[in-house]
Amino acid sequence: MSTTGTIRRALYPGTFDPVTNGHLSLIERACNLFAEVLVAVAVNAGKEPLFTPQERLEMMRESVAELAEKDQVRVELFDGLLADLVKNKQAVAIIRGLRAVSDFEYEFQMALMNRKLAREAETVFLMPALSWVYLSSSIVKDVSANRGDVTGLVPTPVAEALLRKFPSR
Repeated sequence: MSTTGTIRRALYPGTFDPVTNGHLSLIERACNLFAEVLVAVAVNAGKEPLFTPQERLEMMRESVAELAEKDQVRVELFDGLLADLVKNKQAVAIIRGLRAVSDFEYEFQMALMNRKLAREAETVFLMPALSWVYLSSSIVKDVSANRGDVTGLVPTPVAEALLRKFPSR
């Protein structure tokens, strides 16, 4: 597909409940490959998130503020079919993170479906920095719920939001 005259935009969809330093690592890597990365915070991801869509949107915006100031990253909420968002935003790629081989099967199936529904975009699999391979939002929530310290695992606004959700005893 020729992209002459268009912005090479990638979409990075996810629940981001909450955003972690692993997510930020992927966003930074994607910024090295594409002119613009649109982080699409999913409203209805078929999950029961800890944070509301608006809270997740704000945490992501605060976390990527420096990249957003450089016009490399935009953040918006999305609800619906990813393929429709791809077409609407004229994206050339969908960014997906792989931490381990166990992530691959599900992500591969999703990539094939997205290829069928939105041929104009390729799925690009990226790995976070090695220091974040073990990290997931679920782990962060579990540590925080059990009064563990998540400093250094998540951006500061997220750590503060988790303290409000799980105040110390």
